[in-house]
Amino acid sequence: MRFRNRINPVGGIADFWNEFKRPNPYRWPILAASFLCTGTIFFWLTQENYYYPPEVPKVTYITTFADGRTDEEIRQSNIENQRVQDELRAQQEAIDERRREFYKSLGAATGFDVDSMEAEAEAERIAEERAERERLESLFGEDQTQADSTVAPGTE
Repeated sequence: MRFRNRINPVGGIADFWNEFKRPNPYRWPILAASFLCTGTIFFWLTQENYYYPPEVPKVTYITTFADGRTDEEIRQSNIENQRVQDELRAQQEAIDERRREFYKSLGAATGFDVDSMEAEAEAERIAEERAERERLESLFGEDQTQADSTVAPGTE
């Protein structure tokens, strides 16, 4: 049996026309409601939202250094920056030391074995530093890790 023979709209259309021709006071409101529902669904399905890609940002470069700086000016700037970093690092170390002393006194007051805890923490810190040094050596080689540990000229 052919597919076209099984699906034939002629019978459905004939039934619709037969029922529509009969006098019924509600046929026009029902037909209008049917068209409204179908039209609403088709309108909703055919709507398309298109979002435009964002505009490419316009980059304005802000330079904090003067154009045409000499090598000596760059070197002096680097030395000054290193000095500031060393001061900040020293301040942080002092804060960390005060914090360690506070926790040691708190631990001693509460009955903990502070000396063994401090030895464990120091061993962990040394192991972390060694692991970081080995990681840097594997990435950059021996020369780079030695350069990292040396003091910049003029900051002594």
